Amino acid sequence: MNLARNFLPLIAATYFIGAIPFGLIVGRLKGIDVRTAGSGNIGATNVGRLLGKKFFFVTFVLDLSKSLLPMLVASILVSRIPETDRDWRVYLLWLLVGFAAVIGHMFSVFLKFKGGKGVATSAGLMLGLYPYFTMPGVLAIVIFAVVLFTTRYMSVASMTGACSLPLIYAIAGGLVGWPIFGAQLPLLVFAIVIALLIVYKHRGNIQRLVNGTENRFGVKRATSKPVET
Repeated sequence: MNLARNFLPLIAATYFIGAIPFGLIVGRLKGIDVRTAGSGNIGATNVGRLLGKKFFFVTFVLDLSKSLLPMLVASILVSRIPETDRDWRVYLLWLLVGFAAVIGHMFSVFLKFKGGKGVATSAGLMLGLYPYFTMPGVLAIVIFAVVLFTTRYMSVASMTGACSLPLIYAIAGGLVGWPIFGAQLPLLVFAIVIALLIVYKHRGNIQRLVNGTENRFGVKRATSKPVET
């Protein structure tokens, strides 16, 4: 199988899919430009704060699907390669499909390379990379939910969930016997990189947490002045 011929067009297309600003679209359908209200972010959290929980879930699912659906297509391509024949290039290209969606969401060509924080889109990538990231991803999502429930800070939950993924993957890989330092090394490296990216995109939230001004999930904020872009 010619890996580049099969994966590179999918990776390119997935970037543009990931760049679709669903949060902005949902907001505008309701007469609000989410970039100039609330936190100024196009992600599901700001949409939910401005429009309600129903629109949070709509935006979250749409952003998650931007990576999940292309990853399922990539999974079909990977399934055609016997597991014993899969080297690091296969796992790297598989990852790049979902990563393209995450980068598209964070740095959208349609928004002058600005965008959201990539939490939902990263979750779609994890769920679509079965089984290596799926089960660790589910556990990371559980950790995310527990932290969100106990702290009510979406930013803290997002960063904690993202940072738990590489650790959970490494532990699971060691227990199951996956070649996490061999052919699957790109998966471990990626898990670390995506965690760092998500923390970086939350740098404004970190500053507000330090200042004691961070918003809690479920509390609407009525302001037209954006805090971050």
